[in-house]
Amino acid sequence: GQALTRLIAMGPDAMLTTLREAGLRGRGGAGFATWQKWDACRRAPGPRAITCNADEGEPGTFKDRMLLMQWAHEVIEGMTIAALTVGASQGFLYVRGEYEFIEPHLREVLQARRTQGLLGHSVMGSAQGFDIELHMGAGAYVCGEETALIESVEGKRGIPRTRPPFPVDRGYLGLPTVNNNVETFVQVAQIALHGAEWFNAHGTAASRGTRILSVAGDVARPGLYEIPWGVTVAEVLSDCGAQDVQAVLVGGPSGKLIDAAQLHRQISFEDLPTGGAFTVFNQSRDMVDVARQYTLFFAHESCGFCTPCRVGCGQLLDTAERLMQGHASRRDIIRLQETADVMHRFSHCGLGQTAAHPLMDVIMHFPEQIQRKLVSEEQAFDLDAAVVNMQEIRQP
Repeated sequence: GQALTRLIAMGPDAMLTTLREAGLRGRGGAGFATWQKWDACRRAPGPRAITCNADEGEPGTFKDRMLLMQWAHEVIEGMTIAALTVGASQGFLYVRGEYEFIEPHLREVLQARRTQGLLGHSVMGSAQGFDIELHMGAGAYVCGEETALIESVEGKRGIPRTRPPFPVDRGYLGLPTVNNNVETFVQVAQIALHGAEWFNAHGTAASRGTRILSVAGDVARPGLYEIPWGVTVAEVLSDCGAQDVQAVLVGGPSGKLIDAAQLHRQISFEDLPTGGAFTVFNQSRDMVDVARQYTLFFAHESCGFCTPCRVGCGQLLDTAERLMQGHASRRDIIRLQETADVMHRFSHCGLGQTAAHPLMDVIMHFPEQIQRKLVSEEQAFDLDAAVVNMQEIRQP
């Protein structure tokens, strides 16, 4: 309740000014200025709503799990600050289905805050009411996209909406809606309590504060690392005890894969933005197979709404499988690049627009591994594989 006390003392206008001075940008990966999103929602005609994206589905990311388990009060405090700032009366905490073991804890925290007057009809005795409903997801990766999340909260199938209009104009049930992720709301509560100057003590001019990395893969000390924006990839690798590094995936499979020659790059919105995933691969890894597995994930998680993603993911996976089986030629790589371009330009949402990133990055940074798996045009066609279904049909 301390951050809420500070908010009530300063008022919503001062809170927006503090967020602007702090330079807080959304920690979900896109990096949109938090104060601008809130200000746009506040200016839209009410009533309004708040949604918290705790659908942590990006492979290699597990920071929100810790925050929900150990910092749940701060998450909910940040949501409440948002509500009192923009004038929202209802909120939804959308938690990924695989985190159902945290559900009892979150319900206890919500009830405790209602008992303390920090949620309910009159928040801390103010004239404004705000309460939060816990909504458990069903395991769909695409619901990490804010409009698909809102669709799911409304009880519909999680398919991303066409934008504009954006959620700050028409979100939950057509109401102006602020959507931020777990880490953003925690940092909102910290900024309200400690101020913009405290927050600006770390980071760079365009990437202020700190962020939490989920460090995994071929490292001696995997886990969660809070770092100031602007540190290099090499510094993180040194902290986590990584050796013989071949590649690092920053931001998950929809992010950026870099090779060992780029470890000097900064983790920042100016260089390598990330939603929190940081996965390390040593020299023992077959990067083509790594890309194949991530492509399989995207093909499985595509909602099927748009043709570029629905068909494109299948074509990407087919080419990756043929590469691993030794039945792909240079012509297949050209076709794969053409497919990736169509998907990036015409897919309905970010899943299809980024699904080819793992394969494209491997082609760019590890061409020798691709070349070793290619065969001549004459050898590329596998007749047995092509007629396997026909053989099954002909069996008595």
